[in-house]
Amino acid sequence: MLFEGYEKFADKFEKFREILSEFNQKYNLTAICDEKEVYIKHFFDSIKPQNYFSMGAKVVEIGSGGGFPSIPLKIVRDDLDFTLIESTGKKCEYLRTVVDKLGLKSVQVLNIRAEEGGKDETLREKFDVATARAVAKLNTLCEYCLPFVKVGGRFIAYKGDAEEEIKESINAVNILGGEIEKIETYELLEGYGKRTVIVIKKVKSTPLKYPRGRGLERKKPL
Repeated sequence: MLFEGYEKFADKFEKFREILSEFNQKYNLTAICDEKEVYIKHFFDSIKPQNYFSMGAKVVEIGSGGGFPSIPLKIVRDDLDFTLIESTGKKCEYLRTVVDKLGLKSVQVLNIRAEEGGKDETLREKFDVATARAVAKLNTLCEYCLPFVKVGGRFIAYKGDAEEEIKESINAVNILGGEIEKIETYELLEGYGKRTVIVIKKVKSTPLKYPRGRGLERKKPL
């Protein structure tokens, strides 16, 4: 199955699903295995907010895991340039296999921790967009992601029902140089649930002491 308007990408999406299914048996990438659910809960959900990604944007994805939203976005938006940050070596192996077998260009996979990458001068504040899906609570995600975003860029967070998380993240957003630009909620196809995308604009540089590292982003969120 595929969604109306995306038929020309059907072969790549199906090949991606097959690779995901194959590696999922070894690496436990997702609990969602049913074909229809993969298409709606992973693929459709990944590409639905694509209009928030500016044309030709240089995008960093934090905690890439199974490759969502990055791989579906790259399939339908070849103009985007992706750097995938993943701390687990086996998942990096899987992601590189996907990139190779789908023939995706301008996608690099880095086997590093987000808090290390955020301190790396070759990565810090070098991206137009940072994105993450199903990685951590929003206040923690802000500390992982906003250091990668250049001033004027965006952090685009994929969430489920996120009302409380958004309230809890206001302090972190402000400290790290962001401001909430837009919150959009939408329903997945065929009643598969509610989703939220939070767009945070980077309005000033992130103070150098962030990310703090040593697990403090999760243990003591801002």
